[in-house]
Amino acid sequence: MFYIHHTKCISPQLTWDNINLEELQLSSNNTLLAKEPTYESIPPAMYRRMGKAVRLASGAALPLLHAVNFNGIIIGTANGGLEDCIKLLNQIMQYQEGRLTPTNFVQSTTNAIASQLAFFSSNKGHNSTHVHRGLAFENALLEAAMLLDENPEHTYLLGGVDEISAYQYNIEILAGSYKQDIVSNTDLYASKTGGSIAGEGCVIFSVNKNKENSLGKLKAISTLHSESVEDVKQHLRDFIDKNTKANPIDLLLSGENGDVRFSHFYEACEELSGNVNVARFKHLCGEYPTASSFALWLACRALQENSLPPHVIKKQINNQPYKNILIYNNYQGKQHSFMLIEK
Repeated sequence: MFYIHHTKCISPQLTWDNINLEELQLSSNNTLLAKEPTYESIPPAMYRRMGKAVRLASGAALPLLHAVNFNGIIIGTANGGLEDCIKLLNQIMQYQEGRLTPTNFVQSTTNAIASQLAFFSSNKGHNSTHVHRGLAFENALLEAAMLLDENPEHTYLLGGVDEISAYQYNIEILAGSYKQDIVSNTDLYASKTGGSIAGEGCVIFSVNKNKENSLGKLKAISTLHSESVEDVKQHLRDFIDKNTKANPIDLLLSGENGDVRFSHFYEACEELSGNVNVARFKHLCGEYPTASSFALWLACRALQENSLPPHVIKKQINNQPYKNILIYNNYQGKQHSFMLIEK
């Protein structure tokens, strides 16, 4: 499909300049908040007006925007700057539709992230935002693949970003998405209760059709809407048969999130993947709709480093270098995605 060349990741772990995944950063009150850098490249006057999601994406993207010429920008986000949206709605009520703060209006739309990046880079090319809950980032990947098929000489900035907002967190708590009892991310997979822990973050990639000096190749991607484990198993069988006959899977990177209600999906995928190494990533980033972007970042790093921290590994079959990684992610038991990344 396409090659990944540069990545930048802002997450609850030490994934910025001095990357250290061996030292697991702990959750607090069932949340994993992103460890934001100093954002030296963002002008202070602009920084003060930014909502968190826009700030995360701008901080992650600016190093790439300065280093690479892009033909377009594609972002996946489920909620965008939801916190600013709620502030705007509250102001409408408070001031009875009178004089409102324009900043909250500008930052409240989901496409504010991609448009802000276009302003930073003076990019007048393709600019789009995908808002499909748990498949927002996957749809951004699919669009990038289609655009590169049409324009193989182009390079695109591609990203996934979501924030923890107080409003959305309360909604998800009421919906049972997060655990009622306090559970540390170190004990996430041992907990046998419903819900996970909340996460947030942003990962930005530069992608094109050029293999030279790439970090990895996104070979295939497939998505599914279903609440049936049999549908998921059949979908995975078809995906494996179609894409891995020549190069078997070395590693399954599972989106298992400690929610006992959906553990049967992950167990089924582990069984169908065969006798391969299994790793997990949600204790690093938490659960959020575009967490699969963190998984893709981690897969690229695994391909380059040929290793993962011990706390990431669930099942170690062999110590062979990773060449083909299958990512399976599940969002709230309804939206499923499969990605195949190869070296």
